[in-house]
Amino acid sequence: MFQKSVLNNGVRIVTATLPHIYSVNLAVFLGAGSRYESDADGGAFHFIEHLCFKGTQRRPTAREVSEAIERVGGVMNASTQRELTTYWVKVARPHYELAQDLLLEMLLHSLFDPTEMEKERRVVLEELSSTKDHPDSRLEQLIDEVLWPNQPLGRDVGGTEESVGALTRQRLLELMEHQYIPSNSVVSVVSSMAHGEIVEMLAPHLGTWPTSAPMSMFPTVNGQTEPRLRMENRKTDQAHIALAFHTLPSVHPDRHAVDLMSIVLGEGMSSRLFLELRERHGLAYEAHSYVTHYTDTGALITYAAVDPKNTAQALQVTLEELVKMKDPVPEPELEKAKELAKGRLMIRLEDTRSLGWWAGSYELMEGHVPTIEEVSKSIDAVTPEDVQRVAKQFLVDKGLNLAMVGPFRSQEKYRRLLKL
Repeated sequence: MFQKSVLNNGVRIVTATLPHIYSVNLAVFLGAGSRYESDADGGAFHFIEHLCFKGTQRRPTAREVSEAIERVGGVMNASTQRELTTYWVKVARPHYELAQDLLLEMLLHSLFDPTEMEKERRVVLEELSSTKDHPDSRLEQLIDEVLWPNQPLGRDVGGTEESVGALTRQRLLELMEHQYIPSNSVVSVVSSMAHGEIVEMLAPHLGTWPTSAPMSMFPTVNGQTEPRLRMENRKTDQAHIALAFHTLPSVHPDRHAVDLMSIVLGEGMSSRLFLELRERHGLAYEAHSYVTHYTDTGALITYAAVDPKNTAQALQVTLEELVKMKDPVPEPELEKAKELAKGRLMIRLEDTRSLGWWAGSYELMEGHVPTIEEVSKSIDAVTPEDVQRVAKQFLVDKGLNLAMVGPFRSQEKYRRLLKL
């Protein structure tokens, strides 16, 4: 399904050709994100992403940028994460050249007008404030702070009010010059067009893009030797609870065993956590688990929102289910998890934007794009012993991390429960 070309300056172009579709999804992936930022630069790449939508040399206003796509019925957006930044646009096939022209102009010729920058700084600060207003969103950030304290991976991708407030135009352009370069980028296109046709259209615009050596991301530091707990006291109707453990990076051979462990534990309405916390005990409306993978680390995280008076019971039930994961998973339950993982993947990759994300992110972060068949084969190869082994390895007392947001006064009651 995927084809790849590399231009002389290092730009990688990855395409997926689907003859039956009428749209084009064009995305550019860059090795730029919060893991490349010092504390002083916190939020810089997120700020850069915002500013690329605020005017270019030929489209000097934000309105002209947005109207260029909206007048042909297209959609465009971007996102900044910890290890990459993505810009994407989706249009009908006849408007591909317009989409390409606009997206590349935004990346290579944005104005970074000082007046617009100050207005957008206020917008970014409002975005940071909105996250704090929602206890579940705040919990997501808080558990990262517990897992990876005092390092970029544990910091909000958007930075802090102090760091964003101090970022200068010159510093943003310096960081952009380091990371927005050919050797640090992948262009992903999903369309009905042939690979060669796409490369032929992109090469004249990208082939002269000057290159240099990108910065390296800050490595993860994990010196955890005992359980950790962070609590944020808020007057909320629900208590929001997250338990987390360090696990494996994205390229580790056991990553699929960790993924399946999470599915068995808490992904879906027939998962163990959902059945115990909601169906059996009636403690939570929402309860689930999920896994994150980065280039050098990962995490398994559980979440539940409960009545504050039921917090201790919900926490105890969750810990009991984590302990049970150290026993062999019955074959039928593991097979169900495998089919869920494979089915979810196949359904997701029918969407052209998701398919473009798959191709671009894998190529950027791992240097190749696996097929659905390759991933499915790796999932099928996981045994009950593999899941048990990773559970015993990572679900341990000293690796426990707990974050809580709600009307709490004391940590000690909950700290005493942190045992497996």
